[in-house]
Amino acid sequence: MNTRQQILFDLDDTLIHCNKYFGLILDEFNALIQQWFSEYELTTTEIRQKQIEIDIASVHNVGFKSGNFPASLINTYRYFSQKCPRLINPQEEDQLMKLGLSVYDLEVEPYPRMIETLESLKSDGHQLYLYTGGETAIQQRKIDQMKLNMYFDERIYIREHKNTQALEQILQSGLFDRSSTWMIGNSLRTDVIPALTAGIASIHIQISNEWEYNIVELESSPDHILYTVSSIEEVPEMIDHKIEQENKQRTLN
Repeated sequence: MNTRQQILFDLDDTLIHCNKYFGLILDEFNALIQQWFSEYELTTTEIRQKQIEIDIASVHNVGFKSGNFPASLINTYRYFSQKCPRLINPQEEDQLMKLGLSVYDLEVEPYPRMIETLESLKSDGHQLYLYTGGETAIQQRKIDQMKLNMYFDERIYIREHKNTQALEQILQSGLFDRSSTWMIGNSLRTDVIPALTAGIASIHIQISNEWEYNIVELESSPDHILYTVSSIEEVPEMIDHKIEQENKQRTLN
Protein backbone atom coordinates (compact mmCIF):
# COMPACT_ATOMS: atom_id res chain seq x y z
CA MET A 1 0.00 0.00 0.00
CA ASN A 2 1.13 3.52 -0.78
CA THR A 3 1.73 5.32 2.54
CA ARG A 4 1.53 8.72 0.80
CA GLN A 5 -2.14 9.67 0.97
CA GLN A 6 -4.16 12.13 -1.10
CA ILE A 7 -6.33 14.08 1.30
CA LEU A 8 -9.25 16.27 0.24
CA PHE A 9 -10.29 18.79 2.89
CA ASP A 10 -13.58 20.63 3.07
CA LEU A 11 -13.21 24.31 4.04
CA ASP A 12 -16.25 25.72 5.87
CA ASP A 13 -16.69 24.25 9.36
CA THR A 14 -13.85 21.82 8.74
CA LEU A 15 -10.85 24.14 8.55
CA ILE A 16 -12.54 27.47 9.33
CA HIS A 17 -15.63 28.58 11.23
CA CYS A 18 -18.74 29.26 9.15
CA ASN A 19 -22.05 28.30 10.77
CA LYS A 20 -21.49 30.39 13.87
CA TYR A 21 -21.37 33.55 11.74
CA PHE A 22 -24.62 32.67 10.01
CA GLY A 23 -26.03 32.02 13.47
CA LEU A 24 -25.11 35.52 14.62
CA ILE A 25 -26.85 37.04 11.59
CA LEU A 26 -29.91 34.85 12.16
CA ASP A 27 -30.10 36.07 15.75
CA GLU A 28 -30.27 39.65 14.43
CA PHE A 29 -32.84 38.59 11.85
CA ASN A 30 -35.06 36.92 14.45
CA ALA A 31 -34.91 40.02 16.65
CA LEU A 32 -35.96 42.25 13.72
CA ILE A 33 -38.86 40.01 12.74
CA GLN A 34 -40.11 39.82 16.31
CA GLN A 35 -39.82 43.62 16.57
CA TRP A 36 -41.63 44.30 13.29
CA PHE A 37 -44.30 41.68 13.96
CA SER A 38 -44.54 42.32 17.71
CA GLU A 39 -48.33 42.33 17.79
CA TYR A 40 -48.39 38.81 16.34
CA GLU A 41 -46.03 37.29 18.95
CA LEU A 42 -44.01 35.16 16.55
CA THR A 43 -41.64 32.75 18.27
CA THR A 44 -37.96 32.35 17.47
CA THR A 45 -38.61 28.67 16.71
CA GLU A 46 -41.25 29.27 14.03
CA ILE A 47 -39.18 32.03 12.41
CA ARG A 48 -36.10 29.82 12.37
CA GLN A 49 -37.94 26.78 11.01
CA LYS A 50 -39.41 28.75 8.10
CA GLN A 51 -36.04 30.31 7.25
CA ILE A 52 -34.36 26.88 7.28
CA GLU A 53 -37.07 25.44 5.03
CA ILE A 54 -36.68 28.24 2.49
CA ASP A 55 -32.88 28.27 2.65
CA ILE A 56 -32.47 24.52 2.13
CA ALA A 57 -34.96 24.45 -0.74
CA SER A 58 -32.93 27.15 -2.48
CA VAL A 59 -29.65 25.26 -2.05
CA HIS A 60 -31.22 22.14 -3.55
CA ASN A 61 -32.36 24.19 -6.55
CA VAL A 62 -29.37 26.40 -7.35
CA GLY A 63 -26.44 25.25 -5.22
CA PHE A 64 -24.23 27.29 -2.89
CA LYS A 65 -24.86 30.81 -4.20
CA SER A 66 -24.24 33.87 -2.03
CA GLY A 67 -27.70 35.23 -2.81
CA ASN A 68 -29.42 32.25 -1.20
CA PHE A 69 -28.99 33.37 2.37
CA PRO A 70 -30.20 37.00 2.11
CA ALA A 71 -33.03 35.81 -0.16
CA SER A 72 -34.08 33.33 2.52
CA LEU A 73 -34.37 36.18 5.04
CA ILE A 74 -36.49 38.25 2.66
CA ASN A 75 -38.71 35.33 1.68
CA THR A 76 -39.23 34.41 5.33
CA TYR A 77 -40.21 38.02 5.99
CA ARG A 78 -42.64 37.90 3.04
CA TYR A 79 -44.12 34.63 4.30
CA PHE A 80 -44.96 36.10 7.69
CA SER A 81 -46.13 39.36 6.11
CA GLN A 82 -48.72 37.37 4.18
CA LYS A 83 -49.59 35.04 7.04
CA CYS A 84 -50.12 37.67 9.74
CA PRO A 85 -51.01 39.77 7.57
CA ARG A 86 -48.76 42.84 7.55
CA LEU A 87 -47.79 45.17 4.72
CA ILE A 88 -44.40 44.56 3.11
CA ASN A 89 -42.04 47.49 3.56
CA PRO A 90 -39.36 47.85 0.81
CA GLN A 91 -37.01 49.55 3.27
CA GLU A 92 -37.25 46.58 5.61
CA GLU A 93 -36.47 44.25 2.70
CA ASP A 94 -33.42 46.36 1.83
CA GLN A 95 -32.30 46.11 5.44
CA LEU A 96 -32.63 42.33 5.35
CA MET A 97 -30.69 42.10 2.09
CA LYS A 98 -27.80 44.07 3.60
CA LEU A 99 -27.96 42.01 6.78
CA GLY A 100 -27.83 38.73 4.86
CA LEU A 101 -24.94 39.80 2.64
CA SER A 102 -22.94 41.09 5.60
CA VAL A 103 -22.11 37.52 6.65
CA TYR A 104 -19.71 37.27 3.69
CA ASP A 105 -17.71 40.30 4.84
CA LEU A 106 -16.81 38.89 8.24
CA GLU A 107 -13.20 37.90 8.94
CA VAL A 108 -12.66 34.16 8.84
CA GLU A 109 -11.40 32.26 11.86
CA PRO A 110 -9.62 28.89 11.79
CA TYR A 111 -10.71 25.97 13.91
CA PRO A 112 -8.30 25.20 16.75
CA ARG A 113 -5.14 23.36 15.59
CA MET A 114 -5.95 23.79 11.91
CA ILE A 115 -2.41 24.93 11.07
CA GLU A 116 -0.76 22.23 13.19
CA THR A 117 -2.88 19.52 11.53
CA LEU A 118 -2.09 20.65 8.00
CA GLU A 119 1.60 21.04 8.87
CA SER A 120 1.69 17.53 10.32
CA LEU A 121 0.09 15.93 7.28
CA LYS A 122 2.27 17.89 4.87
CA SER A 123 5.46 17.00 6.74
CA ASP A 124 4.44 13.33 6.63
CA GLY A 125 4.51 13.57 2.84
CA HIS A 126 0.79 13.47 2.16
CA GLN A 127 -0.63 15.53 -0.70
CA LEU A 128 -3.34 17.95 0.42
CA TYR A 129 -6.29 19.15 -1.64
CA LEU A 130 -9.04 21.64 -0.84
CA TYR A 131 -12.59 20.95 -2.02
CA THR A 132 -15.19 23.53 -1.04
CA GLY A 133 -18.71 24.56 -2.01
CA GLY A 134 -19.68 28.14 -2.82
CA GLU A 135 -18.93 31.00 -5.16
CA THR A 136 -15.33 31.28 -6.32
CA ALA A 137 -14.75 34.90 -5.24
CA ILE A 138 -16.10 34.37 -1.72
CA GLN A 139 -14.32 31.08 -1.11
CA GLN A 140 -11.07 32.36 -2.59
CA ARG A 141 -11.16 35.34 -0.24
CA LYS A 142 -11.32 32.95 2.73
CA ILE A 143 -8.50 30.85 1.30
CA ASP A 144 -6.35 33.95 0.81
CA GLN A 145 -7.07 35.30 4.29
CA MET A 146 -5.99 32.01 5.85
CA LYS A 147 -2.99 31.71 3.47
CA LEU A 148 -4.07 28.16 2.68
CA ASN A 149 -2.26 28.09 -0.66
CA MET A 150 0.92 27.22 1.23
CA TYR A 151 -0.66 23.82 1.95
CA PHE A 152 -2.81 23.26 -1.12
CA ASP A 153 -0.94 25.15 -3.88
CA GLU A 154 -3.11 24.90 -7.00
CA ARG A 155 -4.89 21.78 -5.74
CA ILE A 156 -8.07 23.70 -4.94
CA TYR A 157 -11.57 22.85 -6.19
CA ILE A 158 -14.50 25.24 -5.70
CA ARG A 159 -17.96 24.04 -6.78
CA GLU A 160 -21.41 25.65 -6.52
CA HIS A 161 -22.93 22.17 -6.29
CA LYS A 162 -21.08 19.90 -3.88
CA ASN A 163 -22.41 16.39 -4.31
CA THR A 164 -21.56 12.89 -5.51
CA GLN A 165 -21.33 13.96 -9.15
CA ALA A 166 -19.00 16.88 -8.38
CA LEU A 167 -16.64 14.71 -6.32
CA GLU A 168 -16.62 12.00 -8.97
CA GLN A 169 -15.63 14.55 -11.62
CA ILE A 170 -12.76 15.74 -9.43
CA LEU A 171 -11.53 12.20 -8.82
CA GLN A 172 -11.68 11.39 -12.52
CA SER A 173 -9.94 14.62 -13.54
CA GLY A 174 -6.87 14.09 -11.35
CA LEU A 175 -4.33 11.38 -10.70
CA PHE A 176 -6.12 10.02 -7.65
CA ASP A 177 -5.55 6.52 -6.31
CA ARG A 178 -8.86 5.78 -4.63
CA SER A 179 -7.28 3.24 -2.29
CA SER A 180 -5.23 6.04 -0.71
CA THR A 181 -7.61 9.01 -1.11
CA TRP A 182 -9.59 10.64 1.71
CA MET A 183 -12.38 13.16 2.07
CA ILE A 184 -12.34 15.10 5.35
CA GLY A 185 -15.34 17.21 6.30
CA ASN A 186 -18.16 18.05 8.67
CA SER A 187 -21.05 17.38 6.29
CA LEU A 188 -22.55 13.94 5.95
CA ARG A 189 -24.48 15.16 2.91
CA THR A 190 -21.73 16.87 0.89
CA ASP A 191 -18.52 15.30 2.23
CA VAL A 192 -19.02 11.83 3.70
CA ILE A 193 -21.74 10.22 1.57
CA PRO A 194 -20.21 11.36 -1.76
CA ALA A 195 -16.82 10.03 -0.62
CA LEU A 196 -18.15 6.63 0.37
CA THR A 197 -20.16 6.44 -2.85
CA ALA A 198 -17.00 7.22 -4.83
CA GLY A 199 -15.09 4.45 -3.07
CA ILE A 200 -12.70 6.53 -0.98
CA ALA A 201 -12.14 6.76 2.76
CA SER A 202 -13.71 9.54 4.78
CA ILE A 203 -13.35 11.23 8.14
CA HIS A 204 -16.47 12.92 9.49
CA ILE A 205 -15.69 15.82 11.83
CA GLN A 206 -18.71 16.34 14.05
CA ILE A 207 -19.47 19.93 15.03
CA SER A 208 -21.92 21.17 17.65
CA ASN A 209 -23.78 23.76 15.55
CA GLU A 210 -24.28 21.82 12.33
CA TRP A 211 -26.39 23.37 9.56
CA GLU A 212 -29.59 21.37 9.08
CA TYR A 213 -28.85 20.92 5.36
CA ASN A 214 -25.83 18.79 6.25
CA ILE A 215 -27.70 16.46 8.59
CA VAL A 216 -28.74 13.26 6.81
CA GLU A 217 -28.78 9.58 7.69
CA LEU A 218 -26.26 7.08 6.37
CA GLU A 219 -28.47 4.52 4.63
CA SER A 220 -26.39 1.52 5.67
CA SER A 221 -23.02 0.52 7.05
CA PRO A 222 -20.44 1.92 4.66
CA ASP A 223 -18.40 -0.46 2.51
CA HIS A 224 -15.44 1.89 2.76
CA ILE A 225 -13.53 3.28 5.71
CA LEU A 226 -15.34 5.92 7.75
CA TYR A 227 -13.99 7.44 10.93
CA THR A 228 -15.84 9.93 13.09
CA VAL A 229 -13.90 12.47 15.16
CA SER A 230 -14.76 15.57 17.16
CA SER A 231 -11.86 17.80 16.12
CA ILE A 232 -9.53 18.30 13.19
CA GLU A 233 -6.42 17.49 15.23
CA GLU A 234 -7.53 13.83 15.37
CA VAL A 235 -7.25 13.47 11.59
CA PRO A 236 -3.52 12.58 11.31
CA GLU A 237 -3.93 9.82 13.90
CA MET A 238 -6.84 8.28 11.98
CA ILE A 239 -4.88 8.32 8.74
CA ASP A 240 -1.82 6.80 10.42
CA HIS A 241 -4.07 4.10 11.91
CA LYS A 242 -5.39 3.11 8.47
CA ILE A 243 -1.88 2.98 7.01
CA GLU A 244 -0.66 0.79 9.89
CA GLN A 245 -3.63 -1.57 9.62
CA GLU A 246 -3.21 -2.05 5.89
CA ASN A 247 0.56 -2.50 6.20
CA LYS A 248 -0.01 -5.22 8.81
CA GLN A 249 -2.54 -6.90 6.55
CA ARG A 250 -0.12 -6.81 3.62
CA THR A 251 2.63 -8.34 5.81
CA LEU A 252 0.30 -11.17 6.84
CA ASN A 253 -0.58 -11.89 3.24
